[in-house]
Amino acid sequence: MLMKTPVTLLTGFLGSGKSTLLSKILQDQTFSNSAVIVNEFGEVGLDHFLVTHSEEQILEMTTGCLCCTVRGDISETLMRLADKRDAGELPAFERVIVETTGLADPAPVTHTITSDPQICERFELGGIVTTIDAVTGMETLDLQEECVKQAAVADRIVLTKTDLEKDAAALEELQTRLERLNPTAEILDRQSSGFRLEKLFDTALFDEKSKSLDVRKWLKAEKLTVAYDHHHHEHQDVNKHGDDIECFSLIVEEPVFSQSFVLALQLLLSDHGENLLRIKGIICLRDHPERPYIIHGVQHVFHEPIELQEWPTEDHRTKIVFITRKISKQSVEAYFASWLNVSEQHDLMIS
Repeated sequence: MLMKTPVTLLTGFLGSGKSTLLSKILQDQTFSNSAVIVNEFGEVGLDHFLVTHSEEQILEMTTGCLCCTVRGDISETLMRLADKRDAGELPAFERVIVETTGLADPAPVTHTITSDPQICERFELGGIVTTIDAVTGMETLDLQEECVKQAAVADRIVLTKTDLEKDAAALEELQTRLERLNPTAEILDRQSSGFRLEKLFDTALFDEKSKSLDVRKWLKAEKLTVAYDHHHHEHQDVNKHGDDIECFSLIVEEPVFSQSFVLALQLLLSDHGENLLRIKGIICLRDHPERPYIIHGVQHVFHEPIELQEWPTEDHRTKIVFITRKISKQSVEAYFASWLNVSEQHDLMIS
């Protein structure tokens, strides 16, 4: 399997500390193998550590990291970086970090990364990191729907300015809300002594350090199941703030027929695509149960499925994690139950 360059999306609402966090990444020698794409150089504090202007669009940092502004669209910028890397005109970066605008729905950029054929040959969506301001976060979540979506689809949520929020109860309420919005995301405190930038990037399906697939960490289905089992009454309270977001997993005990599964998924996407904020899973097909497939989608756009040569874990069940808006787990269960003929052939459970 060809290993692709992971792309991490860095998102967060206006004033949430996203650009400050990005500046720290650019100054850290640990990330010398990274290329960073921003909308404007001026938004990121680069003045003290610029080195060379190979051209106006691309800057090489003292750390060896690259910083690049979007030219045209994100597809054009990614391909330009890849072509220059392959030609030896740029350092051989091993990851890309894309900073989105504060008002941005993360879906369009993820659509590009997951659906553009040229991009898909060389890049993959490595993860989504969302910054949340501890002082104004609750108000922003109440008023801005995009902020809710940014938090809901994240692999990592970074709480910023926690040192400025003196009300411990308010901070705890914000964290509880974020945990309800997105039980599978790890919440990191930017001001904590234990905070490490490396934690922002260990979210990809392909683990850079071990050079292997880490499906369990990527899916985090076990964490979701545990959270549901032990906090069942809290799990039902996801709409306390009107967020209408649910996160749950679907587990199918027996191998599934590929045609039935694909049809069920297509119908679900057709009817509810824009409200299926994120789907990721590992699928056991009856056609060849020894070789699982990895699926990954954001709203109605999916990565091309990845076929693995063998199961990465001893558990060979189909597991799919859903993050939805205004779609109940019962509705998703019904789609798959009807097409997989669950009552007669499969033991399916929703967690």
